[in-house]
Amino acid sequence: MGEVMNTTGWSALLMGLFTLSAATGALRKPGIWQKLVQEVEESPALQMVSGLLELFSGATIYLLNPWIPSDIVACVMKTLGGLMMIEALAVVGFSDIYFHFWLKNLSHMHRGWASVTFVIGLALAVLGMVRLGH
Repeated sequence: MGEVMNTTGWSALLMGLFTLSAATGALRKPGIWQKLVQEVEESPALQMVSGLLELFSGATIYLLNPWIPSDIVACVMKTLGGLMMIEALAVVGFSDIYFHFWLKNLSHMHRGWASVTFVIGLALAVLGMVRLGH
């Protein structure tokens, strides 16, 4: 019989590695996230493309992870997928308000956001690796 793919482990690992890499880049190059957000804010095409990409990614994560209350990792991944879908809709529908909020916060708390993102990415990557190891 074929082995069932561990979608929760893979989605946690891949999301964690992506988040770790993004945070590392932000810590290495302060101001890069602010520039990224500013560029997206100024381009309706980038708003639409990034919103669609995040909606697709969030929906994939949401749909591939079951809601099993005894499985904390699966519940976390399903919740993250749902939050990504909500954020994608905010990016497309309320980009002026949404990006203004982030530009304001990133200018004052850049290192803090990057550090918190790093810790979250590390936690997700470790949880994914542990999950895949079983």
